[in-house]
Amino acid sequence: MKIKKQNLEKMLIKIFMKHKLDKDHAKLCSDALINAEFVEAYSHGLSRLKMYCDRIQKKLINPKPKIKDIKITNSISLIDADNSIGFVAADFAIKKAIHNAKKTGIGLVGIKNSGHYGLSGYYAEQAVKKNLIAMIFTNAPPAVAPHGSLKSLFGTNPICFGCPSGSKIPFIFDSSISMINRGKIRFAARENKKIPENVALDKFGKPTTNAKRALQGVQLPIAGFRGSGLAWMVDILSGVVTGGNHAGRVKDPFDDFSGPQNIGHLMITFKSNIFNIDFNKRIKENIKIIKKLPKIKKVKKIFYPGENKFLKFRKNKDRLINLNKKTQQELKALLD
Repeated sequence: MKIKKQNLEKMLIKIFMKHKLDKDHAKLCSDALINAEFVEAYSHGLSRLKMYCDRIQKKLINPKPKIKDIKITNSISLIDADNSIGFVAADFAIKKAIHNAKKTGIGLVGIKNSGHYGLSGYYAEQAVKKNLIAMIFTNAPPAVAPHGSLKSLFGTNPICFGCPSGSKIPFIFDSSISMINRGKIRFAARENKKIPENVALDKFGKPTTNAKRALQGVQLPIAGFRGSGLAWMVDILSGVVTGGNHAGRVKDPFDDFSGPQNIGHLMITFKSNIFNIDFNKRIKENIKIIKKLPKIKKVKKIFYPGENKFLKFRKNKDRLINLNKKTQQELKALLD
C-alpha cells in the first residue's frame, strides 16, 4: 500500500493526539517520523510508532510534559524534559541552542528526563540552516560491551556533527559508534531479514547474522577499543554531565517497561564564522579539494556526509510513501 505524505501526516497526528499529545507536539512527532522515511532511515521511522504509543499508554512517556528551561548563562541552559517524548524535548532544546548561539555566539544545552528522539541529524540540520555549526550527543540502552568486558553496557550512542557546506546541501555526519545502529537490527528482526556479518555476537559470544539473536547478544563497536572509548565519551557527555541515566541504566524502549528512560542529550551550537568571517569560502574550498581527489575503481563521485541522505530526501519527498503489511496493521490498530 502507498500513501500520500499529507494523508499519512493526518493519520500520525490523529494517533498522537489520541494518545493525549497536543496538536503541535503531535505534528512535531509526525514530521520527524516522516522525515526518517524520506531519507530511507526506516529503522527510525514508522517502525517505531507503536513503541512510542505503548510507552505513552504505560505512562512511561508523559504526553503533557511541563518542560523546564533552567537558565545557567545567556549561552547555557539545562532542560528538564519531564519524561516527554524525545521528539518534543529535542525540538525544544535545539531551538534553545540556536537562540543562545545567535545571541552570544555559542549555545550549550543539556537535556535530562527525555526519551528516544529519532535521528540526531534531524536536529543538527535545523541549526545548520541558521548558519551554525552543531554537535549533538545522546546515549542509548545497553547494546555494546565496554572493551574487555563480557557484558553490554554502553548504547550505540550516536555522534552527530553538522555545518554549513556553502551550498544548499548541509554537511551532516550522524553515526552510531557501533558497526550498524541498533535500529537497523530491530528493523531486520521485525522484517525477518538477516543482518551483515561482523556486526554482532549472539548471547554465547559467537558471530551471528540472525537479527533476533543479535538483539539478545552484543553489538560490535567501530574500530575495536576506539569505538568503545567513543561510546564511553558519549555516555559521559549525555548522561553523567546532564543528569540523565548513564552506565547502562537507560531502559530499552521496546522491552523494558519498568520506568521512564531518562535519556540525556547534549547539544552544542556556535556561529560558523565565529573565528573566520570567510567560513563559507573556506568550507567550499575544503569540499572542492576533497571531491577532486582520485577515486577508487567503480566510485564515480565522492560524497560528503549528509549529501547522499539529502539526495534521498529530495528524491522521495514528493513520492507516495510505501507502507508494508505490518505497518498498515499497526496504523489501523492505533487508529481504532
